Amino acid sequence: MNTAYGVTAVVLVVLAAVLIGAFGIRLSRTTSDFYVASRTVSPLWNASAIGGEYLSAASFLGIAGLILAYGADMLWLPVGWTGGYLVLLVLVSAPLRRSGAYTLPDFAEARLESMAVRRMAGVLVVLIGWLYLMPQFQSAGLVLAAITGAPEWAGGLLVAAVVAVNVMSGGMRSITFVQAFQYWLKLTALAVPLVFLLLAWRAGGAPGLSAEDAATWALPLSSGKEYGLYSTYSLILATFLGTMGLPHVLVRFYTNPEGRAARRTTLVVLSLLGAFYLLPAIYGALGRIYVPELRGSDMVVLTLPGRLVGGVAGDLLTALVTAGAFAAFLSTSSGLTVSVAGVIGQDILRGGVRSFRVAALLAVVAPLALATSARSLPVADVVGLAFAVAASSFCPLLVLGIWWRRLTSTGAMAGLIVGGGLACGAVLTTIAGGPYTGLAGALLAQPAAWTVPVAFAVMVVVSLLTPGRIPAGVARTMVRLHTPETLNLDRGDWRPRSS
Repeated sequence: MNTAYGVTAVVLVVLAAVLIGAFGIRLSRTTSDFYVASRTVSPLWNASAIGGEYLSAASFLGIAGLILAYGADMLWLPVGWTGGYLVLLVLVSAPLRRSGAYTLPDFAEARLESMAVRRMAGVLVVLIGWLYLMPQFQSAGLVLAAITGAPEWAGGLLVAAVVAVNVMSGGMRSITFVQAFQYWLKLTALAVPLVFLLLAWRAGGAPGLSAEDAATWALPLSSGKEYGLYSTYSLILATFLGTMGLPHVLVRFYTNPEGRAARRTTLVVLSLLGAFYLLPAIYGALGRIYVPELRGSDMVVLTLPGRLVGGVAGDLLTALVTAGAFAAFLSTSSGLTVSVAGVIGQDILRGGVRSFRVAALLAVVAPLALATSARSLPVADVVGLAFAVAASSFCPLLVLGIWWRRLTSTGAMAGLIVGGGLACGAVLTTIAGGPYTGLAGALLAQPAAWTVPVAFAVMVVVSLLTPGRIPAGVARTMVRLHTPETLNLDRGDWRPRSS
C-alpha cells in the first residue's frame, strides 16, 4: 500500500472526528448534555450513532479474520451481535428509558435502593469498558504500524487522544454527531471496495474453495476446534444476552426522548447492523481463497484490495478501508469512554461537568496502558469475552430488575459478584495465560454457557431467601418502568442520592 494514501486517510478521519465533535461542543452546556444529550436524540440519529459505536474493530476487522480462519462457525458472531438487539428490544429498551437514570449504576440504585449494588455495578461497568477499549487501542496500533511503520503504541495513543478531546469537550452531545457520521463511513469503506473485489474475482474466473475447505471450512462445527458444539452455543448465549449488558450501548437508550422512540431506535439499529454484517463475511470468504496465509490475523480486510485490484486503484481502496478501520476505533472508543466516564464522574468524583471531563481522561489512560503491555489477541475474541462478562452480570440484573418485583438488593449483589466474578476470572485467565486446551480451555474461552445460568440462579435463590430485602419503593418503581409516557405521569428524572 502507498504509505502517503494511508496516512492521508487516517488524518482525514481524525480531522473529521474533531471538527464534527466541535460542532457538538457548541450545543453542550449542561450536565444532562454531557451524560445523555439532554434526552433529545431522534431515533434515526441515535440508531446511526449506536451503529457507529457498536461496530467496533471486532466487527470491521475481526469477523473477517475469524471467518477466514475458522469458516462458517464464526458466522454466529454477526448473527449474535445483531440478534442481541431483538432481546434488547423486547425486554429492556423502553423500560430502561423510562427509569430516568443516566447510567447502569443509576438504574441499579433506583431499582434496588442500595448503594452497595450501585458501587458493584459501577465496578463492572469500568471493567467491561476497559476490557472492550483495550483491543480497540491494540488494533489501532497494528493498523497504523502496517500502513506507516510507526511503533505499535502510536496508533492506540492517537485514538485515545482524539477520543479524550471529543468526550471531554462535548460529552454525549458531541460524540453523537461523530458516531452517526462514522457508521456511514464504515459502511461505505467496506461496501465500495467490495464491489471492486467481486469484479476482480469474477474477472479472474470466480475461483471457489478447495475441496478440503468445502468439506470443513464451509460447514458448521467442522473447523476442527475442540468442543466446537459447546463453544458455538456458549458464543450464541454471550452475544444474544451480552448486548443488553454493554454500558456503551445501554447509555444510548437514555438519550431518547421517550420509550416509544427507544423501541423505534432499536428497530432501525437492527436494519443498519444487518446491512453492515453482510459485508465482513464476504471479505472472509475471499480471504480464504486469495490470502489463506493470513489465518489468525485481523488484517485480511486491509490486504485484499491491494492483492486483488492492485495499482493506484488498489492503494486508494486500501486507504478507504483504513479510514473505515480508524472510524471503528474512534467511534467505539468514544462510546465506551462516555459510559466509563459517566460512572467514574458520578460515583468517584461526585458529578458535574468538570468531574465528567476528568473522568474521561481517566477512562482512556488505564486501557491504553493495558493495550501497550498486554499480549495481543484476535480482537473479536477479546470483545467476545467482554460480551460474556456483560451477559453474566448486567443481563440478569436488568431482566430480573425490570420484570421480577421480588428481586432483592442482596440477591442482586450476590448474582453480580458470582456471575461477574466467574466471568471476569475466566476472561483474565484466558488473556493472561491462554489459550488452554481440552474442556477446561473451552470453558474458560467461552464461559457464558455456565456463568449466565449461575448468575440468574444465584440472584433468584438468594432473593427468595431474603424477602425482607425487597426495596420499600418497588411498587412505585415497577409502575414507572412499565407505564407509557403518554399517560403524562410524573416523569422527573431520577437522580442518585450520591450526586
